[in-house]
Amino acid sequence: MPDRTISRTIASAAPQRLLVSVIVLLALVLGAVPALAQAPSPDRVRVYLDCGDCFAGFLRDEITFVDFVRQPQDADVHLLSRSQSTGGGGRETILRFVGRGRFAGHDHDLRAVTIASDTENTRREVIFRTVIVGLLDYVAHDGIPPGVELSIATGPAAIATGPIDDPWNHWVFSLRGETWYDRDERQSDRTVRLNYSADRITEDWKLTIGGRINENRETFLLDEGEPDERTLEVTRTDRNINTFVAKSLGPHWSLGGRARLASSTFDNNAFTASLTPAIEFSVFPYSEYASRQIRVGYEAGFEHVRYNEVTVLDRLEENLGRHEVSVRVEQRQVWGSIFSGFEFQQYLHDLSKYRLEVSGSASVRLARGLSVNVSGDASRVRDQISLPRRGATPEEVLLSLRQLQSGYDVGFRVGLTYSFGSLFNNIVNPRFGT
Repeated sequence: MPDRTISRTIASAAPQRLLVSVIVLLALVLGAVPALAQAPSPDRVRVYLDCGDCFAGFLRDEITFVDFVRQPQDADVHLLSRSQSTGGGGRETILRFVGRGRFAGHDHDLRAVTIASDTENTRREVIFRTVIVGLLDYVAHDGIPPGVELSIATGPAAIATGPIDDPWNHWVFSLRGETWYDRDERQSDRTVRLNYSADRITEDWKLTIGGRINENRETFLLDEGEPDERTLEVTRTDRNINTFVAKSLGPHWSLGGRARLASSTFDNNAFTASLTPAIEFSVFPYSEYASRQIRVGYEAGFEHVRYNEVTVLDRLEENLGRHEVSVRVEQRQVWGSIFSGFEFQQYLHDLSKYRLEVSGSASVRLARGLSVNVSGDASRVRDQISLPRRGATPEEVLLSLRQLQSGYDVGFRVGLTYSFGSLFNNIVNPRFGT
């Protein structure tokens, strides 16, 4: 009887599965036919937007004299972008226009710069105007399209007549504080956080001062124990102030140094003071940071440490020397992007105490519509000299109240993306926020 019941269930489900399969197949065919039927349009420039910070939806909606395509292989112009903070607290976005097909070899970069007080709408308009200027360089190759009108402001207001008077002398200050409180019948969580910074960045100098004060207190009501022992309260504190200064020594070299004051209950650190000179060499000129970077750095310095508890090496206070070698590789091109990093840190008083970290990520287009994303990191840890001598309690382990001993750390992620369908990507529909 059970076998016949199962057979009838399978038999009744088969037509439903067949119907679903037919519908899915029909949808794929109907979606693929129009895409295959689209013929190239040689009279309009085709653009592929490969920029996560250029307001791509806004550009597709507002720029109507070009066609936006879904795949880079179909594009005449491949638009890349990269942003970083400016010395004044604003943003600099490098827009890199790469010619493909009939425009192969016709590449150029434009910069869109906004200040700290600019709104998101202002930054969007600045990038929009910059993209228009960059695309007109390609569109004008076949003549200005009908309906495109150009307007150029003239007069004293449009042209800078001299250096800008800056009463702050390039200094930018930032202060941010936040607090939150969560509670239910058995648990409460209170956090206070303060971040502060002061930066002065010019072409020749980079000076940054920043720090953080963070305190988190959690209270738990336990089921077991004496009535006066059922409440568990834990507190985490983290305070630091960091200073960094760098001097440009040309297009490839920089000289600098770091200073740091810190304390952390998680790291068994009552107080740390360190001073570390540093030097860096960039294989490519720093001006090419938007598309490629290979930077090699070395720093060596001194630190004084006081611990909250006696460490595994029976120390409550000590003076340490440490050095570090680092390598950073970044590449962003029309075929994708690559990042890799290498760090080697070592204590000078005992060379067996070291840490080696390797990380990397890549996003590469393998074929039309197909891309692979890979990232991973690994570290060899042999420098945990601040660990308390006593073992960790179950509460400290479960609540991450202190650093635990570990000889390594490994992580790896991989993903594939495949898309197909319509060749063009001009239309933006914001209904329901999607």
